[in-house]
This record gives sequence, structure tokens and C-alpha cells, in this order.
Amino acid sequence: MASAQFSLKERDKKRWLKDRLVRFSVTCGGVSVLAALVLIFVYLAMVILPVFSDTGLETAQVVKTVGVEEPIALSVDEYGQHAFTIEKSGLVQFWDLDSQKKHSYFERSVVTNPIAFSRNTPSENWFAFADGASNMTFFYPEYSAPVLQKGTETEPKIEQITLPEPFLHDEPANGAVIEQFAFSKSGRDITVIAQLTDQRALVKWYQSDLAGAYTFKKSQWLSDKLGLQQQLLITPDGQTLYLRSQSDLVILKRSDVGFDVREVIDLSLNDAKHAVKSIDLLSGAYSLLVTHQDGQVSQWFDVLKDEQRSLTHIRDFQLAEEVQFILPDTYRKGFYSFYKNGTLQSHYTTSEKLSLFERAFDKSPTLAAMSANELHLATLIDNKISVAKVDNEYPQISFSSLWQKVWYESYPEPQYVWQSTSANDDFEEKFSLVPITFGTIKAALFAMMFAVPVAVLGAIYTAYFMSPRMRRVVKPSIELMEALPTVIIGFLAGLWFAPIVETHLTAVFSLMVLLPLSTLLTGLAWFCLPKVVTSRFSNGWHALILIPVLIVTVVAVFAGGSSIEALLFDGDIRTFLASYGVDFDQRNALVVGFAMGFAVIPTIFTIAEDAIFSVPKHLSDGSLALGATAWQTLIYVVLLTASPGIFSAIMMGLGRAVGETMIVLMATGNTPILDWNILEGMRTLSATIAVELPESEVGGSHFRLLFLAALLLFIFTFAVNSVAEWVRQRLRDKYRAL
Repeated sequence: MASAQFSLKERDKKRWLKDRLVRFSVTCGGVSVLAALVLIFVYLAMVILPVFSDTGLETAQVVKTVGVEEPIALSVDEYGQHAFTIEKSGLVQFWDLDSQKKHSYFERSVVTNPIAFSRNTPSENWFAFADGASNMTFFYPEYSAPVLQKGTETEPKIEQITLPEPFLHDEPANGAVIEQFAFSKSGRDITVIAQLTDQRALVKWYQSDLAGAYTFKKSQWLSDKLGLQQQLLITPDGQTLYLRSQSDLVILKRSDVGFDVREVIDLSLNDAKHAVKSIDLLSGAYSLLVTHQDGQVSQWFDVLKDEQRSLTHIRDFQLAEEVQFILPDTYRKGFYSFYKNGTLQSHYTTSEKLSLFERAFDKSPTLAAMSANELHLATLIDNKISVAKVDNEYPQISFSSLWQKVWYESYPEPQYVWQSTSANDDFEEKFSLVPITFGTIKAALFAMMFAVPVAVLGAIYTAYFMSPRMRRVVKPSIELMEALPTVIIGFLAGLWFAPIVETHLTAVFSLMVLLPLSTLLTGLAWFCLPKVVTSRFSNGWHALILIPVLIVTVVAVFAGGSSIEALLFDGDIRTFLASYGVDFDQRNALVVGFAMGFAVIPTIFTIAEDAIFSVPKHLSDGSLALGATAWQTLIYVVLLTASPGIFSAIMMGLGRAVGETMIVLMATGNTPILDWNILEGMRTLSATIAVELPESEVGGSHFRLLFLAALLLFIFTFAVNSVAEWVRQRLRDKYRAL
């Protein structure tokens, strides 16, 4: 007898080596997966964390001693290298901040003997003087272009506009002169509002021709009842006029004939402690910033109420009483506040974020200006221009702006809004993650509502009741659906299925009721048939009976859809739904539920069917032998034993539905709204990332928030899988003894 080549008693070195290598490979693979997950999390966190950082301020980057007398305006260029000052005498001086020269390299007197000064918004940077003869001069100082050779200087430009005639020409001034004025320059139009020393107010409109020469259009004397005004403000478009007298604000809107009083507002809200100190226009000129005597700064803007717009108090920012003045941002919805002791604060209105609180100066500046790109803050203190470098990239991002309702400009109430782009430069960024997170949950929920019953019940029947021969055909066929590209499913859902649902909405809703009903009726009819008939049909093949029944039901419902619609909904289901406030979008949650459910069903079915089919045969045989029926065995033995696998299947399907991109991108309409209506669309996190990431500015707030959306998807998927594993282990331990 030949000797054995292998014995368990002998140590096989080759087997031992293979075992160690395989164990090492599996361990390395598992650790690599965990390391990859950790690295993904770290990378996403590194991209996201800067948006929650505070403002950085590097003071005294440049300090320049200048010789100015009675300065009234200051400006700095985008590079922090040049600045200009405007004196009360009408002298404009340009300063090279990098040069050691103590005198200006360019100066010009734009007017002689001025008596009043005004400027429009910092973003436009137009200035104006009025002299004793009521002549008005408008000018726009323009920095020279950057030069390549250091130390060389090019002459700046000052664009100057002079009105064709004195402002009070042919007007009954009665010896009064201009005390203060405000203006707006919009395209070819100039609007000027001036208050005279006799407390009257005059508005005039001018327009330029193609050659650039301005001509008088019309004028309007405002009511004498307005009285003495402390401040005059006009929006850059020349459509809204604000007149402040103490704490009372008169708002005038332009019409075809001139300005009409729209309303009178008490900015102190009937509280003497909140007496008004000054008012300023926020960037974009849609909001009004009111500085109160007690240091509080309040924001006001127009809100539509009862089909009429009214200036409404929105929010407050509590500052100290020592605040001297505020400086609105050039293009963003924030402002800086300056205190007597030199403290500097930075607030952002939308996010209500205090991003900077620092003792930046020895005392309060006389003047302050922000560069057009908001990277350089220039201050004038004791004839010294100091330029500070500002790092404030993401003031609009805060926890409240991401997850709480925010009252945006011109909105009727606080809302959750995701809007990353706009058609103008005065865009107020709206980055609420609530609508797109809600859309993700909504899409996944409706998909699971359709997929879970179909997939789980189908898996139960296939694994427990279906004949082996039929199972060998059905199971691979369903598993092949997993290989179908989701882009194809989304394409079909958006361009083929969605129009069908829109055209045959009544039929689709009818099928949701009639298909299950037809199945139950078929089962009842089969149960009532004589045993002689039913016995001829082998067990496990009953599903074939339902196929023609379902086909006939679908064809009949679609053919009679119009009749059902006429009978139940007066011929128009869309109008019926609209009467109850139910809107309809072609690409909606119903379409997404069917399409994404179709994509999720193979995942749930395969795992659940394997779990049920893998239940040990002796458990079910033992149950049947003890007298239990097939249904009792299924419910109390098979399903309980397979429950960990079934639960895992559902969780896997949920993870797939949450992270799905192409289907929701093509079939949802991508409208970031908060509505559980199944006939309206939504916008998901994954679709938002796919659509907007290629168009976002690298390193910008929009770019980083899209990474935050990706992190939310990552955390949600990780949490779902963790909970699923924990529940699966509990179920396995609980029903292991069965």
C-alpha cells in the first residue's frame, strides 16, 4: 500500500507560508481601506475648515506720512500701493505708498471755493463738489495702470463732469444756497437732490448725449413739510431717495412725474435709547444700515407685504456706544466698525457673523477706505495713511447661514435658500444646505418606498416559493439589471418616462391601486378554483399566472385613463390638484422614485434573496415536521434567521439611493425646494456637486461648500453602514439559536 503524501500530524511548511501570506494580504487590504477612508475624511476636512476661520488682519503693512488739510475722503487701490485723498478745498492728491517721498506725485484742484461735498457708493467711487454759485462738478479719480519697473510712476486720470448750468439756475432760490446734496450716476443719467439753507429740497435730472455733453431734463421741488434733513441718500440707480431727520426716515420712490413719498419710518422703533446717529447704504444699495446712539447697528430693507413694499427692520448687531463710524464693504454684504480706542470689528449681515474683533489702531481713524477687491484696508490717522492686509474670504459662511432660516434681501420672510449664481454683481450669496440635504432624503425615501417592498417580497418568493428551475432564470435576470448604467436609467426617466407620467398622470396613479388589487383578486380566484384545476399547475410556477394579468391591467388602465380622469377629476387632474394647492412638475419625486427604485431593486433583491436562501434547510424542515405551516415557518423561522441579511440589503440600497447622481440629475428638475409633494422636484447633494463643482471658483466659498456637501454624503453613508452593521450583529446574536 502506497504511503500517504499528506498528514495532518506533520507540519506543512508550504501550507504554513501560504496561510501567513494570505493572512498578511487580507490584513493589509483591510487596513488600506480604513486608511483610505480616513484620508478621504482628512482631505475633505482640510478643504472645508478655512470657511469657518476668522478674519486675518495684518496691520501697518504700509505707513505713509502725508500732508493733507481737512481731508474728507480716502481711497486705496487693489494692490495697496497707491491712494488718493480729497480735501475740503477741492484738492485731490495721489500718493505712492511704497515711496519714501513725502509729497504727492499727482494733484489737481477740481473746484474752487466749494461749500458742499458728496460721494456715491464706494463700489462706483464718484465724487462731487458744489460751490457758492451752485455749480456742481462730478469727478472720478482713476489710478494709473500697474507698471513693470519699480519706482516708475504713471500719471493717474481724473474724469470730470461739469453741469451745463448752475444747479439753482432759473430756480426761485430766494438767496438760499446749497447746504448738502446727494447724487446718483447711472449710465447716461445723473440725478441730484440738494437741500438749501432755507430747508427746501430740490431734485434735478440730467442726461448726456452721445458726445458726452449733459443737458437738463427736468426738476422737482419737494414738499416744504419735510423740514430740515440731517442726511440725504440716493440709490445708485436713482430710483429711491432717503431723507433722514433725527430718527425719522422719509422714503421717496421715483415715478414718471418725479419722486413721491412712499412711507415715513421711525428708525428708533419708538425707543429714545435707539436714536439714530447715521445711515449708510449696504453694498448693492438694497439694504440700509442704521447706526444708533447706543452703538447698535440695524439692517433694514424692502419687504413685500400685501402687494406693497415697505422698509422693514430685519436684524440687529450689538456694538458698543463708543463706535465712531462704520464702513460698508465694497461689494459684499458686510461692514467694518471703528471705535474711539482703535478697536476694529467686522460683521457680515447675512450670516450675522462677527469675524473680526481686534485692537488694530491706537485711536479711531479720521477716514477709512476699503480697496475694490476688499484685500486692503486704508486708514488715515494724524496725517498718516496706514494700509492693513485683510484676509476675509468667507465671511458669508456660518452655522446659522448653512442650517437656519436666513432673511435675504427683498425676501418676504426668512427662508432656506440655495442659490449659487446670479445675473448681477450685487448678488447676496445664499448657501443653505437644508434644501439640498432635504432633497437627498426625499429622493432616497421615495425610491426606497418603491424598491423595498418589491425587492424584499420578490426575494422572499424567489428564495422560498419559486421552483429551482424558474429561480435559475429569474435571479440572474434581476442581477443583470445591476449592470445597467445609471446614466441610461436617468436618461430614460427624464426624457421618456417623465413625459408619459405627465400625459397619463391619472393612469399612473390608478396603477398604484389597481396593480396590487389585481394581484390579490387573481390570488383569490386561484384559491376558489377546484383542486382538480389548481393541482395541474406545479408548485413554484404560480408567478407566471400574474404576468398576463399585470400586462392586461396596465394596458386597460392606460386605455381607459381619460375616462377615469373624466369620472373622478372632471377631465383634468392637474387642475383638480392645483385647486388644493398641489403643484406639478414634469420631473418630480414620483419619476425619481420609480427610476431610482428600479436601480436599487437589484442590490436589495440579490442580498436579501441570498440571505433567505442560505437559511439552513434543517431549520425549515424541523419547523414543518413539528406541524407548522409553510407560512408560519417562513415568518417565524426563515425571516427571523435571515433578518440580518435582509436588513443589510435594505441599508445597502439606502446607501446606493443617497449617493446616486445621474438619475437624480436627469429626473428631478434640480429645484432646491422644501416640499414633500411627490409631484414636485428636488435637488440632491450629489446632483449639486456634479453640476456646480466644474463651474465653481477653486478655493472660493462655493467650491468649499460643495466639498462640505461631499463630506455630508460621506458621513451619512458611513453612519448608515455603521448602524446597519451594529443592527445586523444584534440580529445575528439574537436569532443564532434558531
